Amino acid sequence: MDDDDVFRALADASRRLLLDRLHDRNGQSLGELCQGLDMTRQAVAKHLDILRQANLVTIRRSGREKHHFINPVPINEIAWRWTAKFERSRIDALVGLKKILEGDGHD
Repeated sequence: MDDDDVFRALADASRRLLLDRLHDRNGQSLGELCQGLDMTRQAVAKHLDILRQANLVTIRRSGREKHHFINPVPINEIAWRWTAKFERSRIDALVGLKKILEGDGHD
């Protein structure tokens, strides 16, 4: 998985909308995902292919239909990578404060 592919896929509002729809109800067919959208079937299929290439959507065949499922792992990995480094200093500060308050601090 390439983080750049994930960021590029998430940069488009239509693709985020498709991910939101899959989050609400996973395992939808192309026809189901097209319902109520102001996009052609071909445009939705193209967006889904970009999401699939970024590993954000997986496809499972059921007879003649393809069902689309959200894959939250790439988003979670990016979120963890980006938020963890910002939280480290806060956690270290809280651990230090805890030690001081409990009398374990080194003077």
